[in-house]
Amino acid sequence: MFKKSEARQAALTELEESLKACKDGFISAGLFSFFLNLLMLVPAIYMLQVYDRALGSRSVETLVMLTIILVVLFVTMALLQMVRSAILVRIGNKIDQSMNQKIFSAMFRQAIDKPERQSAQPLNDLTSLRQFLTGQGPIAFFDGPWLPIYIAVMFVFHFWFGVATIVAALILVALAYANEKWTGKMLTTAGQANIQSTQYAGSCLRNAEVVHAMGMENNLRGRWLNRHMEFLSNQADASDRAGILSNTSKTLRMLFQSLMLGLGAYLAIEQEITPGMVIAGSILMGRALAPLDLLIASWKGFSGARSAYERLNKLFDDYRAERPGMPLPAPEGHLGVQSMVVVPPGSQSTALNGVGFVLAKGEMLAVVGPSAAGKSTLARAVLGIWPLANGTVRLDGADIHQWDKAQLGPYIGYLPQDIELFEGTISDNISRFGKPEPGKVVAAAKLAGVHELILGLPKGYDTPIAQVGGVLSGGQRQRIGLARAVYGNPSLIVLDEPNSNLDDQGEQALLVALQELRKQGTTVILISHRKPILRLVDKMLVLADGRAVAFGSRDDVMKGLQDGTIALGNKGSNRPAIQGGGA
Repeated sequence: MFKKSEARQAALTELEESLKACKDGFISAGLFSFFLNLLMLVPAIYMLQVYDRALGSRSVETLVMLTIILVVLFVTMALLQMVRSAILVRIGNKIDQSMNQKIFSAMFRQAIDKPERQSAQPLNDLTSLRQFLTGQGPIAFFDGPWLPIYIAVMFVFHFWFGVATIVAALILVALAYANEKWTGKMLTTAGQANIQSTQYAGSCLRNAEVVHAMGMENNLRGRWLNRHMEFLSNQADASDRAGILSNTSKTLRMLFQSLMLGLGAYLAIEQEITPGMVIAGSILMGRALAPLDLLIASWKGFSGARSAYERLNKLFDDYRAERPGMPLPAPEGHLGVQSMVVVPPGSQSTALNGVGFVLAKGEMLAVVGPSAAGKSTLARAVLGIWPLANGTVRLDGADIHQWDKAQLGPYIGYLPQDIELFEGTISDNISRFGKPEPGKVVAAAKLAGVHELILGLPKGYDTPIAQVGGVLSGGQRQRIGLARAVYGNPSLIVLDEPNSNLDDQGEQALLVALQELRKQGTTVILISHRKPILRLVDKMLVLADGRAVAFGSRDDVMKGLQDGTIALGNKGSNRPAIQGGGA
């Protein structure tokens, strides 16, 4: 039904394997289609028998018996149609159930690898594919192969009946082909434009506060409208063309049936066929051409499903499911970085080049440097979020990319610069949406100095983020994010500018949290320039222009920065390496 894309690898993708797993279901649907199409001959045979046998013999008993048989067969046909539809629905649901989690995972891997393509579109594609499989579209493909059989029956009636059916079928096949050529490219372009306009609208909504405050709505709406109008124009043109072809197909099918009556009447006058064959031939031609008519009518849905299938297949071809490796022991926090080279996803330039350092369990490292020195890039690379172009990051001796992320996650804490809290309760967010353990949730909140704040919310830890998300200040969100990072006592914690939004009270709570982490023996990487925090660290790494300018003990590096033996020299940045203690 869907052709395999070129440049595809020989191995099947998860989507193809899922469709293959539904082979028995498709075979069953085809088997029911076999019996259904046999029963589709019933109306024609009934008319033939009524005209040639019941009317000819003027027998009421024959007419009643034929009618009873007709009703029984029609009831059987209705039941078979319901079963076939149920099979297709279950096929669609089975594909959805087997693919939804894999799509969710692949979607996130794509978002990390290609940030510019962050979108939930793959889930919409899965819905489109499932809706097509559970609709009328596949029925046309199941019934289409019966066309030669119907033509053969028409030839049994009369030679010219068969010829007329072939001519009509060829005309409708030509219309179906024209529909593909005339609308296929437009529908594909429209689909891509719709995805782009939806993604653009989503990015604008994520920054609604900035848009509203700075009066940018009209400008952004204009840019969105350009993308939306491109989608609307292509879809309207494609729909207009498809509508023309669809209505032409329906009209021609009705015309061919009427012409078949005329041809049958002529042959009956010439006494080459019986009167019953006149009506039966018209009915049978209509049934023979119905799949072609349905195929043209459902072509828009088929085109959309095919595009969705190709996008999903490409997604799975690029991001095949990772097979979990052998579970490793829980990490203690020994970290080694060697010759790290990082090219950010979507970029062509190197953000980090040749960076290396070693941290023992429980050591605290401060990463400092001017803007665009590569500090946040280092955080992402250390955690395995971004791939390395060269070098290694090893946690307890194992390459960070060898760890199964689900297994490693509980032992990692991460507080990025941009704090994002997710829909759910405060406790859900702190417990990382696992099964909340009240003791651990409260302990993490107290460690982050946010316990009292949470108790002051309408429902405490059970307060939905949606109710207070806009009320929480940047510092409060940052402290909740910190509680999430320290939840469960991770072995390695990376904090990227953890005090960027904190006031004096919040920064004091952060200092207390860091001191407690030191006592717990947690390995911590801090990206910060604040002197009070730097007093707590064991080692410092100075970055400039993506390179490690210095690495060593805090006192040695601080001395080098103060006496000028360690120079930053990051082009275009006037930001000092070390800042005072104010918030």
